[in-house]
Amino acid sequence: MASGGWRWLHALRAVGQPLFQGRALLVTNTLGCGVLMAVGDGVRQSWEVRARPGQKFNPRRSASMFAVGCSMGPFLHYWYLWLDHLLPASGLPGLPNVLRKVLIDQLVASPMLGVWYFLGLGCLEGQTLDESCQELRDKFWEFYKADWCVWPAAQLVNFLFVPSQFRVTYINGLTLGWDTYLSYLKYRVNPGPSTPGCVALGTVRTELPQPSQLGARQGKTDSEHNRPGPGPSPTPGHLAGLPLPLPV
Repeated sequence: MASGGWRWLHALRAVGQPLFQGRALLVTNTLGCGVLMAVGDGVRQSWEVRARPGQKFNPRRSASMFAVGCSMGPFLHYWYLWLDHLLPASGLPGLPNVLRKVLIDQLVASPMLGVWYFLGLGCLEGQTLDESCQELRDKFWEFYKADWCVWPAAQLVNFLFVPSQFRVTYINGLTLGWDTYLSYLKYRVNPGPSTPGCVALGTVRTELPQPSQLGARQGKTDSEHNRPGPGPSPTPGHLAGLPLPLPV
């Protein structure tokens, strides 16, 4: 049984090996980026459909993610080739160059891909350039801080231990979770700003009186209690001491 499993693995390796050689490697990296970005968006959309009644799966949105991912594939392919040529390193003896590569990747490639992501999707979805730039300003720093939390460690492993022809595939495998986060960041629904004095339809607005209002009301109540009354109405007994009018 075990020998049969090993034969399957060897056969799978023999079939897949040409995909990581020569020009085929560029195609593999390009399609891998697109497919995994679309899958990440599909995972996010499946959660949104369950969490938001009435929302339906949007295949066009996943298609846009696929297109943007494919557009990033060639850049990543040649980017890693250039880094390996600029700072050759392998294993722990090359750790200083590996750290330099990680730093360059974070300072150059990461922000560039963030801009590429938001502007590219905005273009495909019909946003104006101003709208896409505004979204980029609103979300870029959140994206970049999360990028620093995830990718330096991942790239350290990549540059230390992963052969150069498998670097983009390794990154694509990790980006399944990362692409799910990018889809959330891009398409999340932000609650509108609450405006004082406005309430939602069907709700009852209840306001507590301010302390100053309480004091004013209490003072008014006390003054009403202490105010002298009009007194008893005059009776014939009370009129006895008054001079009577003389008959005409």
